[in-house]
Amino acid sequence: MSFLLLFSVFVVATCGLVYELITGTLASYLLGDSVTQFSTVIGVYLFSMGIGSYLSKFVTRNLVGVFVKTELLIGMVGGFSAPLLFLLFEHVTHFRIMLYSMIGVIGTLVGLEIPLMMRILKDHFEFKDLVSKIFTFDYIGALFASLLFPLILVPYLGLVRSSLLFGILNVVVGLWTVHLLAGQVPWARATRALAVACLAALVAGFAWSDEILSFSESMAYPDPVVYSKSSPYQRIVLTKTPHDLRLFLNGNLQFSSRDEYRYHEALVHVGLQALPHARKVLVLGGGDGLAVREVLKHQNVERIVLVDLDGKMTELFSKHPLLTDLNANALTDPRVEVVNADAFLWLKQAKEVFDFVVIDFPDPSNFSLGKLYSTAFFRTLSRAVARDGAIVVQSTSPFVARKSFWCVDETLRSIGWETRPYHAYVPSFGEWGFILASFKELRLAERYVPGLKYVNPETVAQMVNFPPDMARVPVEVNKLNNQALVLYFEQEWSQYVAH
Repeated sequence: MSFLLLFSVFVVATCGLVYELITGTLASYLLGDSVTQFSTVIGVYLFSMGIGSYLSKFVTRNLVGVFVKTELLIGMVGGFSAPLLFLLFEHVTHFRIMLYSMIGVIGTLVGLEIPLMMRILKDHFEFKDLVSKIFTFDYIGALFASLLFPLILVPYLGLVRSSLLFGILNVVVGLWTVHLLAGQVPWARATRALAVACLAALVAGFAWSDEILSFSESMAYPDPVVYSKSSPYQRIVLTKTPHDLRLFLNGNLQFSSRDEYRYHEALVHVGLQALPHARKVLVLGGGDGLAVREVLKHQNVERIVLVDLDGKMTELFSKHPLLTDLNANALTDPRVEVVNADAFLWLKQAKEVFDFVVIDFPDPSNFSLGKLYSTAFFRTLSRAVARDGAIVVQSTSPFVARKSFWCVDETLRSIGWETRPYHAYVPSFGEWGFILASFKELRLAERYVPGLKYVNPETVAQMVNFPPDMARVPVEVNKLNNQALVLYFEQEWSQYVAH
């Protein structure tokens, strides 16, 4: 019996850390900036655990009964935390209050667990052995959770099922505690019935988790959701109407099929057309294959390497009929090699040199993305670019995020690149910016490949002209140790959204 009670410490420690990881990941999915979200979630969670530990001293009677009820509460609140937060995100004005309130409740309940268990077991072990065993099982559980979460739970179960599964485990701990120590639990039969009811609710939620998430997404998106799936890196959602197909990553619009050609033609052709000698092209990001589709329109290009972190994205855009129609089967073209890897790490090991590099990363909304726009990244990239080659970087909106845009330009210039900033109007996003950079100044083309819908010499002449409200402003260089770009981006976009 003592071993089973100690093993319950391992289980509740695992559950407690998993809830913390789930809420941190969910906050980064929904609110952005993973560093800030994880830091605040961990801080609030640990503080709440401290409150729970302090409150445990006021439990003077019925220790086992209180422990069992605590497990049932944690199971229900923690288990339903992810589906509830997904459902509430689009409908609660002050979502952060709801998020941190839930974290506070879970953390306080988790903080009660270990002190109560230590007091329950105090008659079974000497004090020094009790402390040693309790904390050994606690820390092993934490390690197990930290490995289980990224390797198994997120890729194969997703956040909603994971929270419900560990809610089930907390309730099971409560049930077996009642079974082992029934004589110390007042109203044991009623408590057992309550535990079974909680277990049934969580199992039902687990069985219907896909429907719960689909319902929450149908409420969050104005158009019908035709595909939704979580990868280890993001939540991928596709919506469709008769005249529009849209991709959302973590709730953020990535493209609309109505006007994506404007963005991707501007991204690719302005630079690539200025390099008639280009034979090898590297695309970083752009797992949807739409930038690759535009590169393939240049017959002189013999080889394209696409490096995208998310294998589920490239697989989806290689096989889904709606998406392969949109990208013209670009990812299965024999000239294209798809590599699923972290672009920064891949570049450090790359031996190949490319004539043109397309950088189509998401906006620098957090520090993990901000590093991909830093001097360190661009210096690493420069080793993979031919001396007569060029790169192009999608660089957010020069109208909404003016400092962010010019920060990317200043960062490239600071390490010796010649830059040619330009912008294009994409109706779904507004004015969008790009930086063309090379080791020596490029002369823009006077003709473009046939069949383009948007880019031609006249539109390019407008693209390189910046009106006063988008003109250059003084900014810092984005370095790994200051991440100035992320700070600019957060400030500018938050002010725009607020208005």
